[in-house]
This record gives sequence, C-alpha cells and structure tokens, in this order.
Amino acid sequence: MPATQQRDLPVYDHREGAGPTLVFLHYWGGSAHTWDPVIERLPGRETLAVDFRGWGRSRHLPAPFTLEQFADDVRGVIAESGIRDYVLVGHSMGGKVAQLIAATGPVALRGVVLVASAPARPADEVTAEYREALSHAYDSDESVAGARDNILTARTLSTAIASQVVADSRSGADAARTEWPLRGIARDITENARAIRVPVLVIAGEHDRVEPVDVLRTNLVPYLSDAAFQTIPGTGHLIPLEAPVELSAAIAAFAPAV
Repeated sequence: MPATQQRDLPVYDHREGAGPTLVFLHYWGGSAHTWDPVIERLPGRETLAVDFRGWGRSRHLPAPFTLEQFADDVRGVIAESGIRDYVLVGHSMGGKVAQLIAATGPVALRGVVLVASAPARPADEVTAEYREALSHAYDSDESVAGARDNILTARTLSTAIASQVVADSRSGADAARTEWPLRGIARDITENARAIRVPVLVIAGEHDRVEPVDVLRTNLVPYLSDAAFQTIPGTGHLIPLEAPVELSAAIAAFAPAV
C-alpha cells in the first residue's frame, strides 16, 4: 500500500477496493502498521490507515498532539483521499479520536468500530498519579517491552510483531508520547459520544487490563445511542495484533462490502 502525505497532513496508507472504506486509527504507541494483520485479512476492501501526527512516519509533523488535532488531521486525510462512504475503526486512543469525529455527524460516515477504546468517561483509576506513571511507559525499549508483555497483551505475539510494538512505541515524538497520558486520557467526552447517530460496535478484550470489559460497559456503552457489544475471548488490549482473525471477521460482519 503506498504511503501518502501532502502539506501538513499525516502519512497514510490508502488501498482501493470495495467500500465502505475502513478508516483505521491506531492506539497510543502504535502506527498504521498496527492494522496490517487485520487489513491483510480483509481482501478486496478499501482501507485507509493513518500514522497520527507525532507518530511513525508522521513523527516530523509539529504539535499540537491533542485529540482535536488528530480528529482534524483525519478529516483532512479523508477529504484528500476522496473517500465518499466510510467506517471509522479506532483502537484505544484512536477510539477516542473516532468518537470525536463521529460526534460531528459527517454525512459520509456509515458506522464506528471501537476496539478496546478509551471510554467516553475516563475510568476512576485514571488519577493524576496513574497518568504520571503512564507517561513514562515508553521511556526505553525495556519499559515498552515490559508494558507489552505484562500489561498490554494476554496472548503471545510473534517475534516480528513484538519487535514492531517496541519500534512503534519508541517512534513517537517526545511531546506526542506524553500528551495522551498526561491530558488526553483524562478528557471526558461523554457529550460528544451522546451526539453520535450512526451504529457503533464496541469490541472488548476478555483479559484487557487497560480498558477492561466492565469499564467499557459502564463508561462507554451507556453514552452511545446505537451500540452493539462484543468480547473477544482470550485477548488483551492489543486486539489488532493479538486477535486479527477474530477482529477482521467482526469488522466485516458489522460493515460488509457493498
């Protein structure tokens, strides 16, 4: 898939195919490549995967690295790519960005898939102390590997994918690595979630320690007017990397090609 980036927009990979286009938004520490195992299992579908500003191939783009800037960037990418009908697929931090975009009621938006998403209402556990500790999770290769193996996953990743997690997490600009844990994660966007008028599929990992099943049921689903909920057994927070077969099937069932 060719990488595209013009002006001050993030780099993105756009693959043509049957629509609606699946627009993939990655987690804090991820990149467009986080979605490769899922996209590979969606042959023939039109897909667009973004490297958020400050991450991966978009590392060179300047601040701010706020949720609102990410949402503006994604809207710019969608406009530039000429997509006419699309479904947002957001993972973790990317899920919160997807909620902000969907809340504005884009006429071409057909639905939203929230994968282990940051909830609309932050969990009670997201204290100032928690956020300060989280802001150092990607300080070194060793700290990333520790978070990957002890917090982020419940299934064993391949050597190549495990290495990718470290490389992606370390690729972020310093200010991008701290913006989410210190500020974005604590944003309450319940009013935005309430404004979403398209169908939403919320997908949880059975053993997710970052956004547990119960948190998504209580801090996200009640604020959505048309939401379905699905749990993927035996997986942790990195569902796109841990369970790409199950996730791609869920996405295809929710947003079939037309």
